Amino acid sequence: MGYASLRECIEDLEREGHVRHVTEEVDPHLEVAEIQRRVFAAGGPVLVYDRVRGCRFPLVSNLFGTRDRVRFVFRDALDGVRALVSAKVDPGDLVKHPGRAARLPGVAMHLLPVPVRSGPVFANEVNIRDLPQITSWPDDGGPFITLPQVFSEDPAAPGLRASNLGMYRVQLGGNDYVPDREVGLHYQIHRGLGVHHAHAIARGERLPVNIFVGGPPAMTVAAVMPLPEGLPEIAFAGALNRRGVRMARRGLGPHVHVDADFCIRGTIGPSETKREGPFGDHLGYYARAHDFPVLRVDSVHHRAGAIWPFTVVGRPPQEDTMFGELIHELTGPLVPTVLPGVRAVHAVDWAGVHPLLFAIGSERYVPYAEASARRPMELLTQANAILGQGQMSLAKYLFILAGDDAPGVDIHDVAGFLQHVLARFSPERDLHFQTNTTIDTLDYSGTGLNQGSKVVVAAVGPPRRTLGTRPFGDLALPPGYADPRVALPGALVVRAPPWTAENDDAARFVTALEGSRALAGFPLVVLVDDAEFASRTVANFVWVTFTRSNPARDIHGVGAFTEHKHWGCRGAVVIDARIKPHHAPPLVEDPRVTARVEALASGGGSLRGLF
Repeated sequence: MGYASLRECIEDLEREGHVRHVTEEVDPHLEVAEIQRRVFAAGGPVLVYDRVRGCRFPLVSNLFGTRDRVRFVFRDALDGVRALVSAKVDPGDLVKHPGRAARLPGVAMHLLPVPVRSGPVFANEVNIRDLPQITSWPDDGGPFITLPQVFSEDPAAPGLRASNLGMYRVQLGGNDYVPDREVGLHYQIHRGLGVHHAHAIARGERLPVNIFVGGPPAMTVAAVMPLPEGLPEIAFAGALNRRGVRMARRGLGPHVHVDADFCIRGTIGPSETKREGPFGDHLGYYARAHDFPVLRVDSVHHRAGAIWPFTVVGRPPQEDTMFGELIHELTGPLVPTVLPGVRAVHAVDWAGVHPLLFAIGSERYVPYAEASARRPMELLTQANAILGQGQMSLAKYLFILAGDDAPGVDIHDVAGFLQHVLARFSPERDLHFQTNTTIDTLDYSGTGLNQGSKVVVAAVGPPRRTLGTRPFGDLALPPGYADPRVALPGALVVRAPPWTAENDDAARFVTALEGSRALAGFPLVVLVDDAEFASRTVANFVWVTFTRSNPARDIHGVGAFTEHKHWGCRGAVVIDARIKPHHAPPLVEDPRVTARVEALASGGGSLRGLF
């Protein structure tokens, strides 16, 4: 079914028992965010907060909190949307799968936006200060919109066909923003809004931008969906909601989604920037304050009975994990069409998505070679293609294996996938670096904002080693290193001294292990600050290892060498994943807020029994 509004969606979910109302007054400063984190972790219901301190509008969170709920909300549209995305990438696919083609006309009729003159969102006008001022983490720079739909049109080709709808961070206050007149607009590299902004700058113009909040949930999903070239997000939202998106043009600015709950209208200039952040982000750390464009606010509108949806980002998994799963469900089958020879790609959520990619490829260049003589060849071609593709180009670590070596390997089984690679890769041959390149804006492990390195780890052929489950014999560690623990077969973590500029001594560690047999079966050793934490779960191991290291700087090796500018090692690969001074601080909850939330849940109120 298609929803005309966010409220209609909530009422539909409520009829099915997915909703609970929080009737106690809640604080938008830290408290509602901690409630949301708790209820998501418990697999709980949608929460509607009826009384919000200092705000006239109710809030809703956890709309996308479970797989079943996401599928319920879009239950009538998912098959048709798969057919639509498939057809956009490869129209010939519909010839091979006529069942999908049969569903396409019903989807296509909703692609075109519906032009209207006005609509519900224009009913009321308020100020920025009247909007919910939600702060998620103690050191955030101010309140943020966490589910914004940022809409712009290309100045060089105005209209909906070349429009962009994206989810870019919006800071409502704090720092040096002029109250009610300015908000921060943080867009990262590889984003459509940046293309529109560049076109406006080239024309010597300000770029008009509209920020929608709420409305049918399909708009929120469309704002985060990586779509095939030429398929506008507005069209995708119409298909996913099974009704065309109603858009109105007001004045000279871009179109307005009239069924949104809220709309902030304004412009960004060619060079106007202010400090935005810090902000607790999806890698599990604070994104630091940096200069980003400022939206000069012209007006703020909301519909009658408006509801403000929000979420919380932080160390995964969080609610945005569900977006990733839906994206994979809709677009994953298309990977072989876009990337020939690549069977599957998985952005590992435990590492914050961008730091770590897994891929299953094909190795067909020399099928006549003896199994023991095979080496990564086609896999490296495919790895280059992956790292040149959209958001995947921001990855730091790419582990790629040949699918024919293990037909049953599950790309979503993180431990199993890593063990397959660790058993087969050659540290002398199969590490391939890209240095001085771009990484994710939110990743502070590199050498500067958007700056860092990448490494491809390729694995092909039969196992080269049996993976160890405990160190062999006595592991003689140099002074200051202790507590070796097995994170998973083949991967060892070791507690190292705290990193300082004077104590950047990973080289001393690998030198001390030259000639040691104790690491037989452990091709990967990771230096950490807390070995017990890093080895407690595979999720902890992945998060620590891949969010706290910059491949070109932090990968070392026992018996390392450089030959013809290729780096390799004859023994274990050692990753220095200690926290370093240039890293962003990890997110920690305020214990006073935690105590208040726990008291709410343990009493007889509306949160009782939820977590």
